[in-house]
Parts: sequence; C-alpha cells; structure tokens
Amino acid sequence: MIPLRDTLLSRRFPLVTVCLIVLNMLVYLFQGYLGTQPPLRADWTRERAEWAASHLEEPPIFNPYYAAAAGQRILTSMPSVFEINKDEWFQTQYALIPAEWLGGRDLPPTISIPIWLTLFTAMFLHGGIMHLLGNMLYLWIFGDNVEDAMGSIRFLAFYLSCGVAAAFAQMAIGPGSSIPMIGASGAIAGVLAAYFMLYPRSRVLTLIPLFFFLRVVALPAVFLLGFWFVLQVISGLNSFSSSGGVAFFAHIGGFIAGLFLVFPFRQRHIPVTLWQLIQNRRASRR
Repeated sequence: MIPLRDTLLSRRFPLVTVCLIVLNMLVYLFQGYLGTQPPLRADWTRERAEWAASHLEEPPIFNPYYAAAAGQRILTSMPSVFEINKDEWFQTQYALIPAEWLGGRDLPPTISIPIWLTLFTAMFLHGGIMHLLGNMLYLWIFGDNVEDAMGSIRFLAFYLSCGVAAAFAQMAIGPGSSIPMIGASGAIAGVLAAYFMLYPRSRVLTLIPLFFFLRVVALPAVFLLGFWFVLQVISGLNSFSSSGGVAFFAHIGGFIAGLFLVFPFRQRHIPVTLWQLIQNRRASRR
C-alpha cells in the first residue's frame, strides 16, 4: 500500500516539514556529486597501523573498511590498497554505527565533529533514490498536519527526538553492530504515530496493487498507519534471522516514541483524538 495524499488540510504553511524535505534532498544531491568524483585510494596498511599505534586496545568490532580483533595490535583480513567512492566514504563518516557510538571511538574514516552528533547527521543520509523518495513522501503527506498541531519549533524538536529514540531502539537490538545506520525513517515513524493519535479518522488516498490492477482507496488513517506499524513489528521479528537490511526496530522505536511524545509536544488546545476515543469507550462500558 502506497499513500498518495490525505484529505486533511493544514491551516498554515508547513515550514519545517518543507525545510526537512529540502535538506534531505540537498544532502542526497551532495552524496551524488561526491559519487561522480574519482574514487579514493588509501594505503590501508599504513592507516590501520597508525590508528592501532595510537590506541592501547582494539575495539571488538568489524567495520566495512577494516577488521579489528580485540586485544590485538594488528588489523587483518583486508587488502592493503582499497578503493571506495567518495559518497560511500561520506556516508560511513556521518552514519550512526552502533559499535562505534556505544564504544565512544571514532574509527577511520574519522570525522571532525563529536561522534555523538552522528545521532542527528545519520537522519539526513539515504542509501538510494527510492529510500529518499519513500521517506519524503511519507513526511510530506503526514508531516504538515502534525506540524500544524504542534507548531514549527515543537515539531522540529519532536521530529529529532523521535529520530534519536529510533536510533537507540535499533542500537539496543544490535549494540555491537558495525552496519551504518542512515535514513530519516525512524524520525518519520514518530510523525506517523503522532498523526495516528491526532487524526485517526482522517482519510488517506492509498494506492493498493491487486494482482495486475491498481486501485486507489480512501483508507482511515488509524487503519493504514496501524497496519504499517504491525508490518514493521512482523518484519523486525523476521529480521533476527538475517543480517543487514532495513532497520525495522528503528521504525518501531520511533513510532512508539511518537505515541507518547505527541502528548507533551502538541499544542494544549489540540486534542489527542484517538486517546479520547479510547477513554470515551471505556467510560461507556462502566
């Protein structure tokens, strides 16, 4: 199911939502520009040796660009001369790598900013054009109304908070992982959760493939977003039997964070409609 647009109009221009979309696209274009430049050549034997000499212990992790063994000073299992594209280098620098972040060590290729900031820089990186467009479609459809309910500044804080919660959820599942985490999906999952709570009765025009046919159906937001979350949970459970791929637990963590953070971040006069419906149903049963 692919959402196309919702039927709920926002009352004001969604400045932060638009700025987030533009920023994500600019970063992706910059990645693409780097990818057109000549590949980087590095003497990894020398770089690895220099890094090892400056540390008493090697962290017990495997990084895409080098191997490290705990308690050893010699890094092995990689060729001495290795080529990568500059966009891959850029992604690995600013991606969130759980083993690096939790270990507190920024390993080559290093960055000039504190390593904790990769919690935020990773939110603006994407692995491909479909990854980017899919995330931006969801942000465009659901972000404007959530920003409307919170106000621009609160919405930005909410978005970043959900992204951080999503990152910690994924790191909790794989604290020793060396797979770079990138993408805005976790933060956007929090936006979906806020929409789910605030506007459950809103209708979302959704493209549904039925065998060889495509059909556009107006689905209630509570059904569409609830189905999306259940799908993430199922996919997350299945991911334990595979390595790499989509960070489903970041989606789950971001969504759960959004369910709770919507209460303090929404403007006081804006009701959390789904919560009110649940409360009213409980009261009617007494």
